[in-house]
Amino acid sequence: MQLPSPASLTLALYQPDIPQNAGTILRMCACLGFAAAIIEPAGFPASDRHFRRAGMDYLDHLTIARHASFGAFNAARRAAGARLILLSTKAGLPYTEFGFAPGDILLLGRESAGAPEEVHSAADARLVIPLQNGMRSLNVAVAAAIVAGEAARQIRLVQLRTAEGSKIGEFPTIAGSKLA
Repeated sequence: MQLPSPASLTLALYQPDIPQNAGTILRMCACLGFAAAIIEPAGFPASDRHFRRAGMDYLDHLTIARHASFGAFNAARRAAGARLILLSTKAGLPYTEFGFAPGDILLLGRESAGAPEEVHSAADARLVIPLQNGMRSLNVAVAAAIVAGEAARQIRLVQLRTAEGSKIGEFPTIAGSKLA
Protein backbone atom coordinates (compact mmCIF):
# COMPACT_ATOMS: atom_id res chain seq x y z
CA MET A 1 0.00 0.00 0.00
CA GLN A 2 1.44 3.39 -1.00
CA LEU A 3 0.72 6.09 1.58
CA PRO A 4 1.34 9.80 1.30
CA SER A 5 4.89 10.81 2.22
CA PRO A 6 5.39 12.01 5.78
CA ALA A 7 6.29 15.37 4.23
CA SER A 8 10.00 15.77 4.71
CA LEU A 9 10.33 14.60 8.28
CA THR A 10 13.95 14.03 9.22
CA LEU A 11 15.32 11.71 11.85
CA ALA A 12 18.73 12.81 13.12
CA LEU A 13 21.17 10.84 15.26
CA TYR A 14 23.46 12.76 17.61
CA GLN A 15 26.86 11.04 17.73
CA PRO A 16 25.47 7.51 17.56
CA ASP A 17 27.69 4.93 19.20
CA ILE A 18 25.95 1.59 18.59
CA PRO A 19 26.08 0.64 14.89
CA GLN A 20 23.23 -1.89 15.08
CA ASN A 21 20.84 0.74 16.47
CA ALA A 22 21.89 3.32 13.88
CA GLY A 23 21.44 0.82 11.05
CA THR A 24 18.01 -0.18 12.33
CA ILE A 25 16.90 3.46 12.63
CA LEU A 26 18.15 4.33 9.16
CA ARG A 27 16.38 1.27 7.71
CA MET A 28 13.17 2.60 9.29
CA CYS A 29 13.82 6.00 7.68
CA ALA A 30 14.16 4.38 4.26
CA CYS A 31 10.96 2.38 4.72
CA LEU A 32 8.88 5.32 6.00
CA GLY A 33 10.23 7.93 3.59
CA PHE A 34 12.00 10.00 6.25
CA ALA A 35 15.18 11.91 5.56
CA ALA A 36 18.14 11.03 7.79
CA ALA A 37 21.07 12.85 9.33
CA ILE A 38 24.05 11.82 11.42
CA ILE A 39 25.82 14.35 13.61
CA GLU A 40 29.47 13.35 13.95
CA PRO A 41 31.51 11.98 15.44
CA ALA A 42 29.82 8.60 15.26
CA GLY A 43 31.31 5.80 17.31
CA PHE A 44 31.77 3.61 14.22
CA PRO A 45 32.56 3.99 10.50
CA ALA A 46 29.79 3.76 7.91
CA SER A 47 31.51 0.62 6.65
CA ASP A 48 31.01 -1.14 10.02
CA ARG A 49 29.62 -4.63 9.34
CA HIS A 50 27.08 -4.40 12.20
CA PHE A 51 25.81 -1.07 10.86
CA ARG A 52 25.51 -2.44 7.31
CA ARG A 53 23.92 -5.69 8.53
CA ALA A 54 21.23 -3.88 10.56
CA GLY A 55 20.48 -1.45 7.73
CA MET A 56 20.74 -4.13 5.04
CA ASP A 57 20.22 -3.00 1.46
CA TYR A 58 17.71 -0.39 2.67
CA LEU A 59 20.61 2.00 3.28
CA ASP A 60 21.09 2.14 -0.50
CA HIS A 61 17.67 3.82 -0.75
CA LEU A 62 18.49 6.59 1.69
CA THR A 63 20.57 9.73 1.49
CA ILE A 64 22.17 10.38 4.85
CA ALA A 65 23.18 13.98 5.54
CA ARG A 66 26.35 13.95 7.61
CA HIS A 67 27.27 16.94 9.76
CA ALA A 68 30.77 17.41 11.20
CA SER A 69 29.42 18.81 14.47
CA PHE A 70 26.24 19.82 16.25
CA GLY A 71 27.03 23.45 15.44
CA ALA A 72 27.15 22.68 11.71
CA PHE A 73 23.92 20.66 11.94
CA ASN A 74 22.12 23.36 13.92
CA ALA A 75 23.19 26.10 11.51
CA ALA A 76 21.88 24.05 8.56
CA ARG A 77 18.55 23.28 10.21
CA ARG A 78 18.04 26.93 11.24
CA ALA A 79 18.78 28.06 7.68
CA ALA A 80 16.14 25.58 6.48
CA GLY A 81 13.62 26.86 9.05
CA ALA A 82 13.11 23.40 10.54
CA ARG A 83 11.96 22.78 14.10
CA LEU A 84 14.29 20.65 16.21
CA ILE A 85 12.37 18.10 18.29
CA LEU A 86 14.59 16.35 20.84
CA LEU A 87 13.56 12.99 22.27
CA SER A 88 14.90 12.73 25.81
CA THR A 89 14.31 10.90 29.06
CA LYS A 90 14.90 14.30 30.71
CA ALA A 91 12.01 16.00 28.91
CA GLY A 92 8.62 16.72 30.45
CA LEU A 93 6.22 16.83 27.49
CA PRO A 94 4.85 13.44 26.38
CA TYR A 95 5.25 12.87 22.64
CA THR A 96 1.51 12.10 22.40
CA GLU A 97 0.68 15.67 23.44
CA PHE A 98 2.82 17.31 20.76
CA GLY A 99 1.68 18.45 17.31
CA PHE A 100 4.20 17.33 14.69
CA ALA A 101 4.50 19.23 11.41
CA PRO A 102 6.08 18.70 8.00
CA GLY A 103 9.74 19.67 8.08
CA ASP A 104 10.29 18.69 11.74
CA ILE A 105 13.58 17.09 12.68
CA LEU A 106 13.35 14.37 15.32
CA LEU A 107 16.68 14.17 17.14
CA LEU A 108 17.90 11.23 19.22
CA GLY A 109 20.88 11.50 21.57
CA ARG A 110 23.72 9.05 22.06
CA GLU A 111 22.72 5.67 23.40
CA SER A 112 25.40 5.87 26.10
CA ALA A 113 25.00 9.49 27.23
CA GLY A 114 21.93 11.14 25.67
CA ALA A 115 22.29 14.70 24.42
CA PRO A 116 24.35 17.45 26.10
CA GLU A 117 22.93 20.71 27.42
CA GLU A 118 23.92 22.52 24.19
CA VAL A 119 21.52 20.28 22.27
CA HIS A 120 18.75 20.58 24.86
CA SER A 121 19.05 24.38 24.74
CA ALA A 122 18.84 24.47 20.95
CA ALA A 123 15.72 22.28 20.75
CA ASP A 124 12.39 23.86 19.90
CA ALA A 125 10.63 21.08 21.83
CA ARG A 126 11.79 18.30 24.12
CA LEU A 127 9.63 15.17 24.23
CA VAL A 128 9.54 12.11 26.43
CA ILE A 129 8.01 8.67 26.05
CA PRO A 130 6.29 8.04 29.40
CA LEU A 131 7.53 4.84 31.04
CA GLN A 132 6.50 2.80 34.04
CA ASN A 133 7.96 3.94 37.37
CA GLY A 134 11.48 2.64 37.89
CA MET A 135 12.20 2.14 34.19
CA ARG A 136 15.03 4.33 32.86
CA SER A 137 14.77 4.21 29.09
CA LEU A 138 13.90 2.33 25.93
CA ASN A 139 16.35 1.18 23.29
CA VAL A 140 17.00 4.18 21.05
CA ALA A 141 15.75 2.38 17.92
CA VAL A 142 12.51 1.46 19.70
CA ALA A 143 12.08 5.06 20.91
CA ALA A 144 12.73 6.34 17.39
CA ALA A 145 10.09 4.01 15.94
CA ILE A 146 7.46 4.97 18.50
CA VAL A 147 7.79 8.72 18.01
CA ALA A 148 8.42 8.56 14.25
CA GLY A 149 5.27 6.49 13.87
CA GLU A 150 3.22 9.06 15.77
CA ALA A 151 4.71 11.95 13.80
CA ALA A 152 3.98 10.21 10.49
CA ARG A 153 0.45 9.33 11.65
CA GLN A 154 -0.34 12.92 12.55
CA ILE A 155 1.04 14.34 9.32
CA ARG A 156 -0.56 11.70 7.09
CA LEU A 157 -3.92 12.19 8.80
CA VAL A 158 -3.79 15.92 8.05
CA GLN A 159 -2.69 15.20 4.45
CA LEU A 160 -5.53 12.72 3.94
CA ARG A 161 -8.10 15.08 5.43
CA THR A 162 -6.87 17.89 3.20
CA ALA A 163 -6.89 15.67 0.10
CA GLU A 164 -10.41 14.47 0.88
CA GLY A 165 -11.66 17.99 1.50
CA SER A 166 -12.32 17.28 5.17
CA LYS A 167 -11.86 20.03 7.68
CA ILE A 168 -8.77 19.62 9.79
CA GLY A 169 -9.87 18.48 13.21
CA GLU A 170 -12.62 16.24 11.86
CA PHE A 171 -11.93 12.54 11.82
CA PRO A 172 -13.11 10.49 8.84
CA THR A 173 -15.57 7.76 9.74
CA ILE A 174 -15.73 4.14 8.67
CA ALA A 175 -18.96 2.28 9.43
CA GLY A 176 -19.81 4.84 12.09
CA SER A 177 -16.49 4.51 13.91
CA LYS A 178 -14.17 7.44 14.43
CA LEU A 179 -10.52 7.07 13.50
CA ALA A 180 -8.05 8.56 15.93
